[in-house]
Amino acid sequence: MARAYAPESFRELGHALVDRLADYLTAASARSMPVFPSAAPEALAAALQSDFDAPEPGVWNDQVPSWLAGAIHLHHPRYVGHQVTSPLPEAALSELIAALTNNGAAVYEMGPLEVAMERALVSRFARWAGFPSGADGVFTSGGSAGNLTAMLAARQAKAGFDAWRDGLGAGEPLGVLVSEQAHYSVERSLEIAGLGRAALEKVPVDSAYRLRAEHLPAALERLRARGRRPIALVASAGSTATGAYDPLEPIGAFCEREALWFHVDGAHGASALLSPRLRQRLAGVERADSLVWDAHKMLLMPALVTAVLFRDGARSYEAFAQTAAYLFEADDPRSEWFNFASRTLECTKRWMALPLYTALRRYGADFFARYVEAQVERAARFADAIEQSGDFELCVRPESNIVCFRYVGDGSRSEDELNPLQRRVRSEILRSGAFYLVQTVLLGKVYLRTTIINPLTSDADLCALLQEIRDVAQRLGPHTL
Repeated sequence: MARAYAPESFRELGHALVDRLADYLTAASARSMPVFPSAAPEALAAALQSDFDAPEPGVWNDQVPSWLAGAIHLHHPRYVGHQVTSPLPEAALSELIAALTNNGAAVYEMGPLEVAMERALVSRFARWAGFPSGADGVFTSGGSAGNLTAMLAARQAKAGFDAWRDGLGAGEPLGVLVSEQAHYSVERSLEIAGLGRAALEKVPVDSAYRLRAEHLPAALERLRARGRRPIALVASAGSTATGAYDPLEPIGAFCEREALWFHVDGAHGASALLSPRLRQRLAGVERADSLVWDAHKMLLMPALVTAVLFRDGARSYEAFAQTAAYLFEADDPRSEWFNFASRTLECTKRWMALPLYTALRRYGADFFARYVEAQVERAARFADAIEQSGDFELCVRPESNIVCFRYVGDGSRSEDELNPLQRRVRSEILRSGAFYLVQTVLLGKVYLRTTIINPLTSDADLCALLQEIRDVAQRLGPHTL
């Protein structure tokens, strides 16, 4: 056992691993490997089976190369897939500190430095959002957990009864207004909270897939007509499908008039708040009761790290209105703000603030503002290229770094042919590993969807993507179904 903890062995392995990872970064950024190593799930699972009985001293040398080769390469400039970033290499080094020290951040005595770092970051993020001095919040493991935390706080604050103590049967059925383009985690959160799918009342979006604020009064009346008590409204700041920003100013004013909890899902798009040129897209976010903001999307951090911010910091304690005597000594959890377990799902919470804190101190907020601006500008240029191409159709002008489009060729294909064509083209590109992109369905049409999130992705890479799509579509023939 002592040999497993030997510092010199760790030093030797660590130096060798960092050298190998640096070589990996070199190869990925040079585009000298496929973006996506295509493999059948069953075959891959079978290849990794082991009895785990006999020790394998050479596992680091024998297996690490294949593990790196088998990963999806987010540092490859032709990764334009999901909203998960290519993390700063230095952030990965910070993760090593967090993993080795293994301090938890749920209670102060298990992670005092982590708690203090998180507190400093929450304070700074709240100021970027324009929240007042009484704002507060916590970090949690991803935007889905963040939305759940905010919805539980909204339920407790606006239900008119104590759901934690008395259950949902203590009052009338509750309801929430959401955009038609809301992330699926919002619906899931309401189901977990016991409100049921029937609690949702969806509000139409405009041609740019932004919530139509003028439809809110009618949606509210529909909710009431169904016997539901409206308690909250969820808006998007950078929606998942298209990156659209809902008009937060009129939505916030409506929520204030109707005494609704105003939650903004800014998991993807809230990082625009760092940019003086882009922050206007979130005008009105300062009215929000809660805001979710992912650092593993547009702040170049390893997953997962999400800030859940509350304009009234006291509300952050209402999401999980429970007690755990073995963890907390105070009857009022607000007197122990430093014990985050009273406000998050996690009891053992990793030191997720460390990479973000280190990166902001090392590079400064302006570094990240310039990064966000560059990706948004590149997305706009890519949209220009699509519109000028003659054989592609742009879904909508991008507001962020997400671009949705489809290949239409010379226009001879019917609508019934275009949807399966996009799917087949994407499947063939993934199989080849030339690019990694995803797809979405909007108004019944299948679109190819790119998130321009790797800072090394160039305009030339995106032009090459269009050509790759053309080439694949032509190989598939004119009537692919």
